Amino acid sequence: MPKDAPPDGGAFAGSTREGPFGRVSEMQAKLHRWAVADSGFRFDDLFNFVCDPATLIVAFARVEGNRGARTPGVDGVTVDDIAERVGIPGFLDDLRAGLKAGTFRPLPVRERVIPKPGGSGKVRHLGIPVIADRVVQAALKLVLEPIFEADFMPVSYGFRPRRRAQDAIAEIQFYGTRKYEWVLDADIEACFDSIAHPALMDRVRLRIKDKRVLLLVKAFLKSGIMTELGHFENTHTGTPQGGILSPLLANIALSVLDEHLHGPWMPGGSMSTASRRESRRAAGLPTWRVIRYADDFVVMVHGTQQDTTLLTEEIAHLLSPLGLRLSAAKTQVVHVDEGFEFLGFRIQRAFKRGTTKSYVYTFIGQRPIRSVKSKIRALTHRTSQQDLGTVLTRLNQVMRGWAEYFKHAVAKNLFSMLDNCAWRRLIRMLMVRHHWSWSDVRRQFTDLTGRWHAITADTVELRRIATVPVTRYRYRGNTIGTPWDPKTG
Repeated sequence: MPKDAPPDGGAFAGSTREGPFGRVSEMQAKLHRWAVADSGFRFDDLFNFVCDPATLIVAFARVEGNRGARTPGVDGVTVDDIAERVGIPGFLDDLRAGLKAGTFRPLPVRERVIPKPGGSGKVRHLGIPVIADRVVQAALKLVLEPIFEADFMPVSYGFRPRRRAQDAIAEIQFYGTRKYEWVLDADIEACFDSIAHPALMDRVRLRIKDKRVLLLVKAFLKSGIMTELGHFENTHTGTPQGGILSPLLANIALSVLDEHLHGPWMPGGSMSTASRRESRRAAGLPTWRVIRYADDFVVMVHGTQQDTTLLTEEIAHLLSPLGLRLSAAKTQVVHVDEGFEFLGFRIQRAFKRGTTKSYVYTFIGQRPIRSVKSKIRALTHRTSQQDLGTVLTRLNQVMRGWAEYFKHAVAKNLFSMLDNCAWRRLIRMLMVRHHWSWSDVRRQFTDLTGRWHAITADTVELRRIATVPVTRYRYRGNTIGTPWDPKTG
């Protein structure tokens, strides 16, 4: 056991930082430090950390700050209802008492079916827990995340602190320019719904020894689903999308994949140095690099198409004990010259215009383009009766957020096109609403010199996303730290 680990879960004994947020941050830093110091250490006495008043206060603040705070679970209660009826301190005291007494039981999650983005026509099944369950899940995450972050591989980017989709895309581009030309573009079929509970709990037990914490995690996995039709269904597999703890549990399960494929890159491995990788290739053996974002991943291969196909079979066999399988329809082996889509981006090697030199470019995929256009059309329907200020505010939010995500791709011309699309839709909406002719439009939105003004409503102005700087994202590689590292925290 690490030398400075306190007995009996002394979560905040001797804490030098004031306030619940500071104390929880200090506790997380200690857990992370102990996990890094001993990769085989199993943590006991964590339950008191989960139940500590400071942890529950921070967990509630996380839940309250989420966009779904006003969305109720099966009990119909929202965060605002709790504040009005019993008050937040009383709610947290009762929740803590239930946890300590062992009487806390998660309720079934409420099913909500939403369309998947991109206009594919497919739907995603979300599971919305009640507020109490969300707070306990957030408390569990505060305790478990620093421990498992010490073990997660640097090639995993989804739902991890200080990591983002752009890091995964930058890594693909980095290795694509270094002759990793064959790509396994993989899709795990219904990953969140299919993860086998025994295999997942075995992964959790590698680090967690506290039986009360393990039982709590298992209780959330087995809590069941209340469907939209009002029928209760048991959950024998999977971790419902929509739960605060679900992304962490999915990463714990899929770390099997990371460890297997990235293990050779670790110190002493067969791909750990440039010379060792070169030796493998000289012997006719491939080298590869996996890049994973939650349940989406690609494997870049410096080798042949056959090498990549063999890796596909190896990965399918690796995922089987987890209850997971690759989608036969969506998993494909492609060459970087053909291009492939990942996280909304299209990565493809192409000749630079006017030259004979080829580069790996990051474009924007067709599906997110269709998605944002669909949102623009929905907001600017010609018969819309929404206040113009409301329409402009929502348009700015949608378009600006979309542009911020894709601003590191080849996007400048596309941003201008979407600006023009939104402008034309708005003008058409105003012409129908006010019975304007084109002369009326020019009179409203041009000055005496014929220069066009921006469309405004009071203080709200339609903002052009073409003004968003398009820059190349800097590849950060293995330099990304965690919030609990002494050097980067």
